[in-house]
Amino acid sequence: MSIFELPQLYRDVKAEAQAVAAEVAPFAGEADECSEVHAPTLAVLRASRLCELMVPSAYGGRFERVDPLAVCVAREACMKASAHLDALLALQGIGSYAIALGGSEAQRRDWLPRVASGDSIAALALTEPEAGSDLKAITTTLRPSATGDDEFVLSGRKSFISNAPVADFFTTLVREPASGEGEEDDYSVVLVPADSPGVRISPSPEIIAPHVLGEVDFVDVVLTSDHRLGAPGRGVAHVLATLSVFRSSVAGAAVGLMEGALEIAGRHAAERQQFGRPLVRLGAVANLLADSWVDLESSRLLAYRVADMARRDPATTLDHSSLAKLAATEAAGRVVDRCVQVMGRWGLIKGSRIEQYYRQARPMRIYEGASEVLRLGIANRLCRDIVRTGTPSGAQY
Repeated sequence: MSIFELPQLYRDVKAEAQAVAAEVAPFAGEADECSEVHAPTLAVLRASRLCELMVPSAYGGRFERVDPLAVCVAREACMKASAHLDALLALQGIGSYAIALGGSEAQRRDWLPRVASGDSIAALALTEPEAGSDLKAITTTLRPSATGDDEFVLSGRKSFISNAPVADFFTTLVREPASGEGEEDDYSVVLVPADSPGVRISPSPEIIAPHVLGEVDFVDVVLTSDHRLGAPGRGVAHVLATLSVFRSSVAGAAVGLMEGALEIAGRHAAERQQFGRPLVRLGAVANLLADSWVDLESSRLLAYRVADMARRDPATTLDHSSLAKLAATEAAGRVVDRCVQVMGRWGLIKGSRIEQYYRQARPMRIYEGASEVLRLGIANRLCRDIVRTGTPSGAQY
């Protein structure tokens, strides 16, 4: 693909997402202040075909396999209009990808068509009260049942789980304690239907940008081998694969947020008169806008480039997806802060679109990989590549 222009296929996906976003726009402000699912927004999403982007075509999806670039441009359009819409769409893929990757044929045929239509709401359960970025610190355990049958018992708590109050199922990272001395614990992924006995949901604390979150307690939930997603011990690999495909789309969402904020601030700067001239004619304001446009367009190019790399070979692109996510979300923080500054007191009005963008930008630097953790992985990859080949990977276009 050209790094300067999207192929027609992806322009069509973006236009489709923009049309859905336009339907949501009249009530986006209301939706983005909801910590419960906003029913009109969900209805628009279900009536569209966007959720098909999150599932392989064999199970009702759009493409033969999930296309990270298509997801990226769709999230860009959705986030510009509504963070609530963006989250509902993205989590359909993030919560179900392990099924597409490691699930049995029966699991795929049971769940993925419902994800593609939006009839089933997906959730990925990773984070715990004492385990965030350090996934191997989780304590949620899966142990063989005392009955000796093909049964396992799931126990533990997952915390700050997106979609938890409304999810139909949780793809859940678990620890399987070693059976012998000197052996290491396994990490696996299991599919837990939300209506399973012992699954209990409670509210998470409210965050600065409202989001559908919940605490998930698994109280001796009985599962069978049919609930496994892939072989035992493949859990971390499945999680990393999910991040390889979807982390670049966070960069796409950050691009959408930046574009929305910059449009508002740019219009204000063009129309607002101070000292006998439009704000944009004041040098300090012009600098803020120009630097923001640079951040926006450079982030967009990197997001598209990395999403295209993930489309071609997702297994090798996690570090590059981290690069795009880090660059775009950090840029979004800078851009929206400048935009508030350009608008002065008008940027501080609670509930205004620019104020919502300001709050929405902040969590993006934490979820799906905090910036500081991403920097560690990126720096290690950089040094490995330089030692091995003499140049950072990806430098040759």
